[in-house]
Amino acid sequence: MSLNWKEIDVVLDELKLPGCHVQGVFEPDYRTLMLELYRPGEPFQLMISLAPQATRLHRATGKIAKQRTTPRFAEFLRSRIRGSRILKAQQLGQERIVRIELGKADEQTLLWVRLWGGAANIIATETDGTILDAFFRRPSRGEMSGEQFDPVVGLARAELKGAGAPRKEFTVRELPGDGDFNSRIEQEYRTRELAGEVIRLKERLTRYYADREERIQTTLERLSQRAGEYALADQQKLYGDIIMSNIHRAVRGERWLIAENYEDGGTEIRIPLDPSLSAVANAESYYERYRKAHDGLQVVRDEISNLERTLKALAQESATILQSEDLHLLREQAKAATQSLPVGRIGQDGQHESSGLEFRSGSYKILVGRSANENDYLLRHVARGNDIWLHARDYPGAYVFVKHVPGKSIPLETLLDAGNLAVFYSKARTSGYAELYYTSVKYLRRPREGKKGLVLPTQEKNLSIRIESERLERLQAGKSRE
Repeated sequence: MSLNWKEIDVVLDELKLPGCHVQGVFEPDYRTLMLELYRPGEPFQLMISLAPQATRLHRATGKIAKQRTTPRFAEFLRSRIRGSRILKAQQLGQERIVRIELGKADEQTLLWVRLWGGAANIIATETDGTILDAFFRRPSRGEMSGEQFDPVVGLARAELKGAGAPRKEFTVRELPGDGDFNSRIEQEYRTRELAGEVIRLKERLTRYYADREERIQTTLERLSQRAGEYALADQQKLYGDIIMSNIHRAVRGERWLIAENYEDGGTEIRIPLDPSLSAVANAESYYERYRKAHDGLQVVRDEISNLERTLKALAQESATILQSEDLHLLREQAKAATQSLPVGRIGQDGQHESSGLEFRSGSYKILVGRSANENDYLLRHVARGNDIWLHARDYPGAYVFVKHVPGKSIPLETLLDAGNLAVFYSKARTSGYAELYYTSVKYLRRPREGKKGLVLPTQEKNLSIRIESERLERLQAGKSRE
């Protein structure tokens, strides 16, 4: 609710603006102008808000954030009225238009503050009414630089629009709180704005959580479909076994092998062959597809498990946050939501893109990035200088980070846990063995114009790792080393 004309009179009477000097001008947002004023022994701020349903002016206390760049109208007023003295400040009758007359040397400026809700504006003019500039430039109303401003014309329009309607009676509201009317007005609108901000933040976070949940569900559906495809891996192995059992019949140049399917009661089966390959090479090709599908199935199952845990944690987090009335918590969460990466996005290579996987090794946290995007995200937003970075030498694959624990050195078992993950989530997985290098994150260097996530390690050390299935099973089950 905006101030009515009686309340504006009370505000002006309490402020006693004549005699005050203008020390500064700024706009905290695109609907508010702040004048930093000074009367002997008392600096204070005058807020002029042009927000619909909340048009008002009153004294403002506390620190009010400024915009990073100075908007046009504030910049103009700084050059025009900073250092000037307020000569007069009065409301025009009952019309919610405040006329502020300012003087500096031989230069005078009139500041017209019209508090009319949807038509609210602040207009700076010469004493003859020539418009210098306006907070909102409105050509349709003639409120542009160089035009003539006549408040009587605006009043006539308003009276014509409301002709025939009974004139509403206004009173000064009895507002809760302490202090004079300016103080209580500030408290009232601040309470309303904070309550409105809570509502807006919750609406924003509700959309954010819904979007994250939808993305994760979409990814789960795609991963489940891929898991079903990988589940056919056994058929690839069967084809390889049948070819090896009928190696004398799989002649190079043939496109098909017709043989008995010993797993289906001896029924006839047709197996596609690559005519350019020998029987053994064709069988090996099917075995390779089987190994890739088998390994891929394990990775997909890991991702599904990780996403399901993420989905559960997200539901718990959203329930807690959206029930809270803590404005600081909501602001922090909204800021974090703005800065976070989309969860559940499927990249061009079909891999799930997120902030990576997380494992526990005793009191240590191990993070794994499985793609260039995840590696880059972990490097830029998560990893710190004393964290340890591991990567398979001569093989593309994951960046693995062991988070630093203050006052402790990483034990060998944790380093082996991280090393196994680095090999498993790399192209070295099929061989089950790889040489790794590792170093502190602070010793990583980014090459100029390098690919996303690319780093050059310095002061690195070597580590030989052979995959240990039991160790990986413990890590993937989410169990910490005792």
